[in-house]
Amino acid sequence: MKSAVMLELLEAAADQLAIKVSYEPLQVGIQNAAMRGGLCKVKAANGMQWRVIIDKRATDDERVQTLATALAGFDTSELVLPEKARELLRIYARPAGRAA
Repeated sequence: MKSAVMLELLEAAADQLAIKVSYEPLQVGIQNAAMRGGLCKVKAANGMQWRVIIDKRATDDERVQTLATALAGFDTSELVLPEKARELLRIYARPAGRAA
């Protein structure tokens, strides 16, 4: 499946989970050049909200990797997702007991 299609599927999954995804220009230094964003919890008007912030200069592959890593920690069993997307989320899921 093409990265752009997978990205759309993951963005839709995030929307179903009420996780806001945004693309921002992140400052990337030499030490963390591989880091292209991630999951965070921020204070919103209606309480705390999950957000995934992704470097807007990241490639589609990097965006998919960042978003899949963030979403893999959530229960997606009730979401409408193709099997390829579920498979990708399983790949990025952290093993039980492993610290974040």
